[in-house]
Amino acid sequence: MRDVLLNDRACAAAPALDHLDWLEAEAIHILREVAGQCANPVLLFSGGKDSICLLRLAEKAFRPGKFPFPLLHVDTGHNYPEVTAFRDRRAAELGERLIVRSVEDSMARGTVVLKSPNESRNKHQSVTLLEAIAEFAFDACIGGARRDEEKARAKERVFSFRDDFGQWDPKNQRPELWNLYNARIHPGENIRAFPISNWTELDVWQYIAREQLELPSIYFAHTRPVVRRSGTLVPVTPLTPPRDGEVVEDIPVRFRTVGDITCTAPVASSADTVEKIIAETAVTTITERGATRLDDQSSEASMEQRKKEGYF
Repeated sequence: MRDVLLNDRACAAAPALDHLDWLEAEAIHILREVAGQCANPVLLFSGGKDSICLLRLAEKAFRPGKFPFPLLHVDTGHNYPEVTAFRDRRAAELGERLIVRSVEDSMARGTVVLKSPNESRNKHQSVTLLEAIAEFAFDACIGGARRDEEKARAKERVFSFRDDFGQWDPKNQRPELWNLYNARIHPGENIRAFPISNWTELDVWQYIAREQLELPSIYFAHTRPVVRRSGTLVPVTPLTPPRDGEVVEDIPVRFRTVGDITCTAPVASSADTVEKIIAETAVTTITERGATRLDDQSSEASMEQRKKEGYF
């Protein structure tokens, strides 16, 4: 009886866990499940905010030891330089192995063929990713996808099964009752694991604030030349020049998500601190991909179709 009373008092004295503590604990559990069940996993790290959170979670899951997996980025060759520079520096600071494979290499091999020189390379990342999986015999890829990003993401399990062609079938997914994950696969098959699947964009920003994580500068408000096109702000760059009749404006913007320059747009914003971004995010009614991903607005490049072809 005395032991029961002591345990009750200890529980009463322990601080209550908030929602970020629960999300963090779940994500760490998932990372350890991948490491324990899979022979050769890899963590997808682009330098974006979601994968930056994954790195902190991996630190908490495995430090002081090395990560039980390398980092991998599939580079389109058209990424924002602020982000790729941050990617390289952060991997070096952690002392972890970073593997970079480029869509341009796939183009040189002839496995990616663009319809036109100006076509976005974003959807072609699927080919390069599958080539990297085959090259290194990865049996699991850990990614930063979240269910609130868009509808196809919401159909996916935390452990998402891919067949030996790298394809995803939303009707062929494994049950995850009681948070039990099944990573058993045949040679050539693959698991995509999403430790922050249950997080929201707001959760990510609150976690960044709590952990004081450093981010690429383009996530914060800065002045950039843009044009207004079909209700979207399109950045003016050598890859995305203004069209005839469009007026170039220099206005304060920030990026909610980052990717290929040709398909990632900023939003008008004066939020130049994490706290201000959290306040903006709390009241927004448009998903980050819906607001800023130009390629998600066409049926040909829909996320679900791309995932069936091997996309993240």
